[in-house]
Amino acid sequence: MHVQPRQNPLSRSDFYPDQRSARPPVEGTVARGQLHEDTYFYTGKIGNNPGDVMPFPVTKEVMDRGRERYNVYCSPCHSMLGDGNGIVPSRGFSRKPPSYHSDRLMKVPLGYFFDVMTNGYGIMQDYSAQVSPRDRWCIAAYIRALQLSQNATMNDVPQGQSIPSQPPIFEEPGTGATLPHEMPRPQTGKEESK
Repeated sequence: MHVQPRQNPLSRSDFYPDQRSARPPVEGTVARGQLHEDTYFYTGKIGNNPGDVMPFPVTKEVMDRGRERYNVYCSPCHSMLGDGNGIVPSRGFSRKPPSYHSDRLMKVPLGYFFDVMTNGYGIMQDYSAQVSPRDRWCIAAYIRALQLSQNATMNDVPQGQSIPSQPPIFEEPGTGATLPHEMPRPQTGKEESK
């Protein structure tokens, strides 16, 4: 029992005609957790071109997750607004990242952002090891929302919404130990008629 016959990894073996003890996996073998049947979900591409649709519905939870992951992984270089003025370039990094609000990046499909996060671009490293594919899609959706928010026009504002929104008016400001008490807003003519 102490000394059993065995082959050391990658050692020579006379048993097989190619004399290798380590055998290649059977053709078509897929490692556990590595079955990527939905190629668009894992590459962001349809054929060789980036796609422009989300592989799952965009909900508030998806946007919240995208914002959270963006703030962790992307904002140090691209900033919270996506203008490329993050803390890393402000500290002397040699190349400023591009603004998401440039004409070129406003026109690219969502799959382009996913592909850049997956494979890197220029001096930007890939984030495929740090950020899961679903989270990369969430970040891509959030980047698109950032682009829309920074380039919105008055036509994009819903009817009846004042810009900017009115600040709250407090009856009591609160002490820090208690919450402030907000005064009720006066009813407008449109709301009274309903």
